[in-house]
Amino acid sequence: MVTGIKQTNEKMKVKRYKIQHSIDEYTFPKEAYIHTVKFSEKHMHVELTDGRIISIPLWWIPTVYNASDEDRKKFKINQGRTMIIWNPEKCEINDEINITDYLGPTRGQDEEKIIYTSRETRKQIAEGKTKTKKK
Repeated sequence: MVTGIKQTNEKMKVKRYKIQHSIDEYTFPKEAYIHTVKFSEKHMHVELTDGRIISIPLWWIPTVYNASDEDRKKFKINQGRTMIIWNPEKCEINDEINITDYLGPTRGQDEEKIIYTSRETRKQIAEGKTKTKKK
């Protein structure tokens, strides 16, 4: 096969660096427990007990996105500290959010089973917008 690239017999020098810290010195969270939940205009900020802060766009959660600021704050964290729960008897929201659902795919999960939808589509659903087809 002719590519127009000349082959050379030059050897490349590889520069090696000393590893400063072994892998055992790093901290990798294995579990996620909710410490606090706060709301901004566009996000739900969940601080975990290990120090991570996850900011979830409100439009990902239509029930919370379409609720008032007052109702958003009427949640409870379950005893296991893994879920945020709104009681419909105390506010207009009837939803339960499992924080592990928002941590991304876990290792070993089959990538073919993960379905991604476009950001605009999910945003339109959250805002209650629907497009009608013309006949």
